[in-house]
Amino acid sequence: MAVIPKRTKYRRPHRLKYDGNAKGNTKLSFGKYGLQALEGAYITQQQIEAARVAMTRYMKRGGKVWINIFPHLSLTRIPLETRMGKGKGTPELWVAVVKKGKIMFEIDQVDEATAREALRLAMHKLPIKCKFVMKESGEANEK
Repeated sequence: MAVIPKRTKYRRPHRLKYDGNAKGNTKLSFGKYGLQALEGAYITQQQIEAARVAMTRYMKRGGKVWINIFPHLSLTRIPLETRMGKGKGTPELWVAVVKKGKIMFEIDQVDEATAREALRLAMHKLPIKCKFVMKESGEANEK
């Protein structure tokens, strides 16, 4: 299943930086458990889908999963051995720009051991270092 934007006005944007800290989405907002990025990177649509499949398979399609990243940015490629000056190239893949501290996936309605293992399996599908985060009891009472 390809996860790409339905409509794009400009298909060949400039590349965005992924260094620095995430501005938003650094705390759990939907689920009890989450997967937080410890470094920045481009994450492709295939990697997001592979992580989602790994989590849902382990949880045996129980629980609830939220995916907080979406591949909005298209990366272009020019064919090999092409001379300079013929434009930018065609969009080849779609990526999500993930910065340090961003919560990428959230899980709820499962116990901690299941969530920890499901998110560990998802971590192995991603090209960056991540950590398992949990909602504190005080934070849950605020909402």
